[in-house]
Order: sequence, then C-alpha cells, then structure tokens
Amino acid sequence: MILGLRTAIYPVADLDAAKRWYSDMLGQAPYFDRPFYVGFAVGGFELGLLPGGEAGSAGPQPLWGVADIVSAFARLLTLGATEIAPVTAVGEGIKVAAVRDPFGNRFGLIENPHFDVKALR
Repeated sequence: MILGLRTAIYPVADLDAAKRWYSDMLGQAPYFDRPFYVGFAVGGFELGLLPGGEAGSAGPQPLWGVADIVSAFARLLTLGATEIAPVTAVGEGIKVAAVRDPFGNRFGLIENPHFDVKALR
C-alpha cells in the first residue's frame, strides 16, 4: 500500500554545486551526505540529490509546500532559478508555481491552506 510522499529525488551533474545551492535555498545542511547521494530533511519528507543523473523538467512533478508562495518564488529566482510557471491561483485558496533549478530540474511550489499535517503517516 502507498503510504504517501517520502522522498523527491533530483538528478544533478555537479553534486557539490547542487549541494551548495540546495543548502542555501533550504537554509540547512544535508543530513545524509555521501558521494552517491545527498539527502535533506524537509518538513518530514526528503529532498534527495542523485549525482551523475540527467536533470529534466518533464518527469514527475512534486510540489513542495510553502506558507507564502510569492516570497518563496521570488527567493528562488534571486538564488538563480528560472521561471517555468508563475504563481497561479488554481482555486479554493490554493496557489502553485514552478521554477527550473540551476541544474535543469523542475522545482514546484504549492501554498495550500487545506493541507492537513495531521493526516501525514
């Protein structure tokens, strides 16, 4: 049985550069740091970096929750990400946006007032 999202993995060609960028963007160092994989703990989930991979934006599209999507989106752009989709209200107070990280991966954001953290398992 599927229990829910646990990890979103981003392939990168330059693991050291990606580790620095994601550490800066997340405001924390990775909790798991090996030459074959780097993992960050993000709100009970994991954001992973996989070296030697081919970055892309057409595959799975996880959305990372934020409290203020306008500020989060602007910060990602300031850090060197490029816009894929601007902040867009999709209904019922939910807003989404997406950027391409400096390594070519799609990084999605969501501001969802209906998200129930108590439902996480």
